Amino acid sequence: MSEENTLNQYPDTEEYDLVVLGSGAAGKLISWTLGKKGMKIAVVERQYVGGACPNIACLPSKNIIHSAKVANYVRQSESFGITKEKWQIDMSAVRERKRRMVTDLVNIHHDLYKQSGVDLIMGEGQFVAPKTLSVKSSNGGVRILKGKRIVINTGTHAAIGTTPGLQDANPLTHVEALELNLVPEHFIILGGGFVGIEFAQAMRRFGSKVTLIERNGSLIHREDDDISEELYNVLSEEGVDIITSAHIVSVEGKSGQFVKINYMQKDMTKVIEGSHLMVAAGRIPNTSGIGLELAGIEVTRHGYIKVNDRLETTATDVWAAGECAGSPHFTHISENDFHVVVDNILGGNKVTTGRQVPFCMFTDPELARIGLSEKEAQEQGVAYRLAKIPFGAILRTRTLSETKGFMKALVDTESDRILGFCAFGVEAGELLAPVQVVMSAQLPYTILRDMIFSHPTMAEGLNSLFGSVPAR
Repeated sequence: MSEENTLNQYPDTEEYDLVVLGSGAAGKLISWTLGKKGMKIAVVERQYVGGACPNIACLPSKNIIHSAKVANYVRQSESFGITKEKWQIDMSAVRERKRRMVTDLVNIHHDLYKQSGVDLIMGEGQFVAPKTLSVKSSNGGVRILKGKRIVINTGTHAAIGTTPGLQDANPLTHVEALELNLVPEHFIILGGGFVGIEFAQAMRRFGSKVTLIERNGSLIHREDDDISEELYNVLSEEGVDIITSAHIVSVEGKSGQFVKINYMQKDMTKVIEGSHLMVAAGRIPNTSGIGLELAGIEVTRHGYIKVNDRLETTATDVWAAGECAGSPHFTHISENDFHVVVDNILGGNKVTTGRQVPFCMFTDPELARIGLSEKEAQEQGVAYRLAKIPFGAILRTRTLSETKGFMKALVDTESDRILGFCAFGVEAGELLAPVQVVMSAQLPYTILRDMIFSHPTMAEGLNSLFGSVPAR
């Protein structure tokens, strides 16, 4: 449909310099930044102002995880010399703490929209023509928006799957699990990835019996074996029952009442029963039913929007950012997508090629990694020198009584460049930044080996780790 025909069909069209569909990390930052530069911008958001991260994902889940960690401290308080009386978990209060944080964050987002001059429009948006969106509000009203440029930032949602009986069981996803107001009697989780593992430990610490079922042979199976094994041991010691190499055959019952999981393991049919069921087994892009085909925007066979390394779609002046574009599923990567898109809208040539993708899993202890793992290096035929130390070698961990875990680094055999870094231990995520800086600047590992870090801090462990790198 030509631009003239579009205007004729929709005479009440509102025109903008930029229309953003979805207010996730990339979408909101793009709009605020360009709005402050004087562009006329509209952001269309279906439900969660600010996207999933502050509402139903990263920050709320870490809020709940921290409450669970406090509960674990109370449970162990006598080992720290603090006597305790009889105590209990009030999940309603746990939930309310999380809700207060979310409300504060959403209010901050509304303020930032006002300050930037961006129009935040709540409603269901879908394309009706190239660079033209129909937005239906909850009261039934419809607005037609046309942008000189478009950014799509619609994110993903949890996959439920087609296992017989699974959808009928009304399983929880992370969204509903964050709203629990009671401690489940027996919490069963399908999926041994980041989300499933974080919730397994948290719910166990709140007092639930927890069973974690994973279809692969190990937890977070793409990581190195020593990481999977150490994580398995930590969860098992806390009382989480872990079932691996399990194929779910069918599900019976209703989550919140009674559920029965029928599964196969080593050619044997087995059954497990519980009170609540949560699915944490992958994500699906939010690209279906939004009229992409009417706007000339193509998707991959998995439903992600096709983009090049500038995050441009197959339609002119249309970009996609964040998870819906197939970017790694981390908020910080979506934020980097914002930099790529804004730079290109303003005439630059920023690309996603070769960027660092750090990540953390907020179990206790934490897992943090950047660069190549041993598995990846071996698969790619990359030679490396390995340095590895236990977290107990860092004196700070002794003061915290948190000595579990280890750190390791991969260093190039021909140069002193760091190829990869991994830490599984207390405050592991905070150790990523200095290593990332050295890697990004392509400096030798000896910078960290010889750096003077304050004592006693976790960073001192980097002296020890990189001091153990084998000679060339």
